[in-house]
Amino acid sequence: MTHDLSSTIPGPIDPPRRLLMGPGPVDAYPGVLRAMSAPLVGQYDPFMTATMTETQELYRGVWGTSNEATLLIDGTSRAGIEAAILSLIRPGDRVLVPIFGRFGHLLAEISERAMAEVHTIETEWGQVFTPSAIEEAIVRVKPTLLALVQGDTSTTMLQPLDEIGEICARHGVLFYSDATASLGGNPFEADAWGLDAATAGLQKCLGGPSGSAPITLSDRAVEVISARKKVEAGIREPGDPSSPDFVRSNYFDLGMILDYWGPRRLNHHTEATSMLYAARECARLLLLEGREAVIARHRRVGAAMLAGVEAMGLTVFGDVSHKMSNVVAVYIPEGVPGDVARAEMLEDFGIEIGTSFGPLHGKVWRIGTMGYNARPDAVLQTLVALEAVLRRFGAAVPSGAGVDAASDALAGS
Repeated sequence: MTHDLSSTIPGPIDPPRRLLMGPGPVDAYPGVLRAMSAPLVGQYDPFMTATMTETQELYRGVWGTSNEATLLIDGTSRAGIEAAILSLIRPGDRVLVPIFGRFGHLLAEISERAMAEVHTIETEWGQVFTPSAIEEAIVRVKPTLLALVQGDTSTTMLQPLDEIGEICARHGVLFYSDATASLGGNPFEADAWGLDAATAGLQKCLGGPSGSAPITLSDRAVEVISARKKVEAGIREPGDPSSPDFVRSNYFDLGMILDYWGPRRLNHHTEATSMLYAARECARLLLLEGREAVIARHRRVGAAMLAGVEAMGLTVFGDVSHKMSNVVAVYIPEGVPGDVARAEMLEDFGIEIGTSFGPLHGKVWRIGTMGYNARPDAVLQTLVALEAVLRRFGAAVPSGAGVDAASDALAGS
């Protein structure tokens, strides 16, 4: 007996139109979506390997590096974080994590799962660390690795990195940064700042979908990874190393992944072809516009959003002098039900903004201006909708003040 399932099969995917103005993900550039619809090829097709090589060179430009070991990890931005931490530290190594938001806690947890001896320092959410505070902790802890978030969207803060690399080098410490939320919309200079490893994702300032994690590794980092190399039995060749303190993950073993992206083309996994196309297009569009121009666009549009929410009478969270250019957090006005108001913005205007985590959950809204959505029209639409919803819940908002202030900021920038 056969069953007719046709009546229970859903129709084609048909997502609603949204303007994603939260802390990420954001709307992808149209060109990125078109790139993802390009035909698939085999993983060793000459076009495929050439595209991988092109993508590596493009991301050297994005990161500000000449690192040969610049590539993609297949997975969300967290996959890049895990690959970096698991491959760089051995069980028992000391890792120092300065925490100024949710994602510092994430780096600490991943390091703990990698069986590191994890040490943390913390500062109040809405603040960042001084170089001297980080150096004092390095001297005290003597870590193998410093793991530091650059931009933490949970607090909207941007941790300065420009002096940290020299401190790490002086004390013989590997320097890793998670730049998921900041890369592309804020300055990042992997070589000039002395980074040994850095990872990101596509879904923020790079203007793509979540699912691919750009990573860059210094020669020093590659040496550490190579010393832990172990090639799996099914593809091992005579002479391949088999380190006793090998990376405790197969999928995130950067030693084998580097061989997959390098001349050897080791068959570690099957590259996510459509995500490769997306990542390539994200980098291509950024460099085509100009890296400094994209950063300036984020700065200009972010400043307009900041001016707009302040003119509406909203109180900005945290140290504005250390705020990321691409996201702002504002306290939810007294008497306004934060989640209900966000839901009405989504339902009535098709605009999404975010709340936050931990001590800030339900207390602030986070409004992003990043990637494709770092545009004046997106800012103005969001401010119009936000004013309407705030008024609906009785908040005293000066009529048109947000749009006027944002328009003035854009005109004067």
